[in-house]
Amino acid sequence: MERAVGPCLLVIFGASGDLTRRKLVPALYYLASEKLLSDSFAVVGFSRSAGSDEEFRRRLGASLREFVRDPDARVWSWLERRLHYVSGDLEDAQALRRLSAKMEDAERSYATAGNVLFYMATVPELFASVARRCAEAGLAREDRGFRRFVVEKPFGRDLESARELNKSLLSVLSERQIYRIDHYLGKETVQNLLVLRFGNGIFEPIWNRRYIDHVQITVAEELGVERRGGYYDHTGALRDMVPNHIFQLLTLTAMEPPISFEADALRDEQVKALRAFRQLRPEDVLTFAVRGQYGAGEAGGRPLSGYREEPGVPPQSRTETFVAMKVFIDNWRWNDVPFFFRTGKRLPCHSSEIVIQFKRVPQMLFRETGEDRLPANQLVIRIQPNEGIALSFQAKVPGPSLRPGTVDMDFRYQDYFGHKPSTGYERLLCDAMLGDATLFKRSDMLEAGWSFVQPILDVWAALPPRDFPDYPAGSWGPAQAQQLLEAPWRRWRACGR
Repeated sequence: MERAVGPCLLVIFGASGDLTRRKLVPALYYLASEKLLSDSFAVVGFSRSAGSDEEFRRRLGASLREFVRDPDARVWSWLERRLHYVSGDLEDAQALRRLSAKMEDAERSYATAGNVLFYMATVPELFASVARRCAEAGLAREDRGFRRFVVEKPFGRDLESARELNKSLLSVLSERQIYRIDHYLGKETVQNLLVLRFGNGIFEPIWNRRYIDHVQITVAEELGVERRGGYYDHTGALRDMVPNHIFQLLTLTAMEPPISFEADALRDEQVKALRAFRQLRPEDVLTFAVRGQYGAGEAGGRPLSGYREEPGVPPQSRTETFVAMKVFIDNWRWNDVPFFFRTGKRLPCHSSEIVIQFKRVPQMLFRETGEDRLPANQLVIRIQPNEGIALSFQAKVPGPSLRPGTVDMDFRYQDYFGHKPSTGYERLLCDAMLGDATLFKRSDMLEAGWSFVQPILDVWAALPPRDFPDYPAGSWGPAQAQQLLEAPWRRWRACGR
């Protein structure tokens, strides 16, 4: 159900950055337009950039017109007057006192009842510092109302740093105060996985190793690294996408039914799925994981530069821009069913989807039709763009002979429910203010994901790639990605259709 939030003050650390103007403020605008924000709501931005309340409002107003089509002046006016700003450095005690005073003023002016949601829209290196300084200044104490902290990804660079970040946060905050956000879970189609699986009697009985041949997950990006080359080169596709976006999709697809949709019930089942991943030995990494880096190529007749020619990228960079992997989940439901996933930059299209491929039927009935093998049934869950669900199956082609052909049942969200503009952050901001942690990561989920990824990081660090770049921009990645699928009847689905 749509639930309006109660009184709340949102404090954004890193308020002058891209995340605030591109995602957070548009998300707040959409929430305000749906009347899901309380009249007892206000925002205080904090960052190093000098500025006043008026300058802060003017900058964000200009950004809103860039990222929201035809914003309603009345909605923006309502939100604009609730925006306030404090300039300063986290390590400056006076700046934190100014922030505390501004928060008190906002509480008096808007009756926010002492409820505060802190949003860390900063560089990851400052996450622990933000929590520590807030705790030292007494801003994290829940004397009146709640004090919650939203932590953006990445949650560490490897298992050790993830554990260290968790340790640092939990030394000054409780787990229930920490909301580790992954905006992918704000997408309607991702959340619809729960309804698709557990709200329909026809899917869950066949959602297992008896009927499913394999599962594919694709998160493809048509763009390159754009102006983020310096950041991306220290991260790479594996760290950037796999422990968060990919594993969220994988665990929601593979987990057992939770006993309820309460936050911990759902996350308990996700953790069980993560812990059931078959751990990779160093020698397995070369067989089960593929990495790639895009070189020069073209798309639509337009030349595309290679990764090493992007601004901020070293000319001999060994950072991967593509990852494909085969994962097995060692439990009763999924024993010996492979899960394949791939993600990368400069692929042919912008598309995210989950493909459930069912086992093929026996062929003896169709020997006389000239069909050697009938195509397998597929259930395709399109996350973006063209959000929806398609089911392919066999039907008779009209005519005098018995000839089967593949047809699709295709459901599109927009056709049934219309189009509602969103950034993917609306539901998550709303849930954080309501105290619903269902769609946020818990510390054990985070560490379980990094535990699986760590052997891959270690092997790739010890054996630098010799053949980079190994796929042209605009293609579907290196040839080895297809070899992961092994069986001749398995092919990566051509996404973006």
